[in-house]
Amino acid sequence: MQKITPFLWFNNNAEEAVNFYVSIFKNSGVVNISRYGDAGPGPKGTVMAITFQLEGQQFMALNGGPHFQFTPAISLFVSCGTQEEVDQLWNKLSAGGQTQQCGWLQDKYGLSWQIVPSVLGEMLSDSDAEKSQRVMQAMLTMEKIDITRLRQAYEQTGARV
Repeated sequence: MQKITPFLWFNNNAEEAVNFYVSIFKNSGVVNISRYGDAGPGPKGTVMAITFQLEGQQFMALNGGPHFQFTPAISLFVSCGTQEEVDQLWNKLSAGGQTQQCGWLQDKYGLSWQIVPSVLGEMLSDSDAEKSQRVMQAMLTMEKIDITRLRQAYEQTGARV
């Protein structure tokens, strides 16, 4: 059993959001659905909570009403191995949402995501401060992270990017 599980509060579209997320990620699916009964605050039979997995990570979603909204203060960080994976996740998750700087996006449900190639962390933590600074400057000009442009900045000699 997973000790810590992210818990996502939705107004009344948790099931729609969960089905959207599960359709995007591999090794994902709905684990359990709880529905409101006679005594619940929601209409009888409607979804109260859903336990689901994305890439093996367990989450819970609640139809809790309009009391709380997502903010970028909490985001889901997705480490990607290839540009193809970055592109695919970026395009699917940003559809109907908003793209932001440095690999951040907000999906159509208001949840913030960071779609980041794993190579970015390696480049930013390079012992050569000039290389890592060039990569940082290149990343700051991007919304969706472009691995080719990061590598160009990383490998550049002389002039700044």
